[in-house]
Amino acid sequence: MRTGGANVEQKINEQRTLNYNNTRIMKKILLLGSGELGKEFTIAAQRIGQTVIAVDSYENAPAMQVAHGFEVINMLDGDALDRIVAKHAPDFIVPEIEAIRTERFYDYEKQGITVVPSAKAANFTMNRKAIRDLAAKELGLRTANYRYATTSEELQKAVAAVGIPCVVKPLMSSSGKGQSTIKSESDISKAWNYAVEGSRGDVVEVIVEAFVNFHSEITLLTVTQNNNPTLFCAPIGHRQERGDYQESWQPSKISDKDLFEAQDMAEKVTEALGGAGLFGVEFFLTDEGVYFSELSPRPHDTGMVTLAGTQNFNEFELHLRAILSLPIAEITLERAGASAVILASENSLSPTYSGIEDIAALPKTDFRIFGKPSSRPYRRMGVALANDTLDTPIETIVEKAKAAAALVKVLA
Repeated sequence: MRTGGANVEQKINEQRTLNYNNTRIMKKILLLGSGELGKEFTIAAQRIGQTVIAVDSYENAPAMQVAHGFEVINMLDGDALDRIVAKHAPDFIVPEIEAIRTERFYDYEKQGITVVPSAKAANFTMNRKAIRDLAAKELGLRTANYRYATTSEELQKAVAAVGIPCVVKPLMSSSGKGQSTIKSESDISKAWNYAVEGSRGDVVEVIVEAFVNFHSEITLLTVTQNNNPTLFCAPIGHRQERGDYQESWQPSKISDKDLFEAQDMAEKVTEALGGAGLFGVEFFLTDEGVYFSELSPRPHDTGMVTLAGTQNFNEFELHLRAILSLPIAEITLERAGASAVILASENSLSPTYSGIEDIAALPKTDFRIFGKPSSRPYRRMGVALANDTLDTPIETIVEKAKAAAALVKVLA
């Protein structure tokens, strides 16, 4: 009887331990921004039992369609943000966009809520000024020569300082909105107006960057962990138009020297920002070496190529595991892959699609339709994915992804 009693007690203790561990990893996540990246993150969270409340400024945003609950607010309204944080009492706040009253994040951290990757990281990277000054002035990373401007007149002076050609970007924007290249003095006024129109949030200021003569640009997905070393994904190459990515591919060709330099820069800047999660760190590759460009403290749009099965974990799964402090033993490159965006060409409040059966019939190809409730010219509505063996020329896989994306039409 004593032995039996001991066995029962042991089983009870084991169950208590199991219940505790289950409770410990089942968390509530408040997702601020509910676009296509947030949707894939929510799906990854659902797969391991996490609760997600999706927040955005409009109803039926992509992530809301798969989340446990949703809220529609203006996230630049600090009081509205405070209200939903108090209402849902999340364990984690995960920003997915820039237009958020991020100053509130410091208060939420003091309340015991984990801001991903950290309140400092979210504040610094939601504004290009803070992250650029951190990289260039505090950490001494190689960047393009740059200036700031808050008026059209200041932009004239900034352009004179950095030279023509140069690139103008709003301090707060996403998906290339408001970004343009000045090729002559006649472009300056247009660039200012375009930047102001494309700016997100309530900051009317631009960064002016000297043109970097690069031969390629990469995104280095960098995973910081609470209790384990920083990990890097294989570099991702990408091509942009209108400041927004059109195709991405993994792995991207890069010398060992440049890769080591990019990883060193990425580790320095992510360590300075703190916290755990996945960062998308962008670099220019030039004949003179690697230039730091930008950083996002969350899954990156070019990283959607990982949905093609290029890695053992896609970028959304990596972000989630790092947030939850689940150990990531390694990130392995399993195959080569590419992504190509599916864009809308017209305005519509109820877009539909053609070519779905055609793209579905292609071998070693997949696709995502994001489920955005409306379309406008150049809005990203989906993505085509292609993969093949690691010894397949990456150019061949990119062309395959582009051809697949061209099969899908967004109809008004």
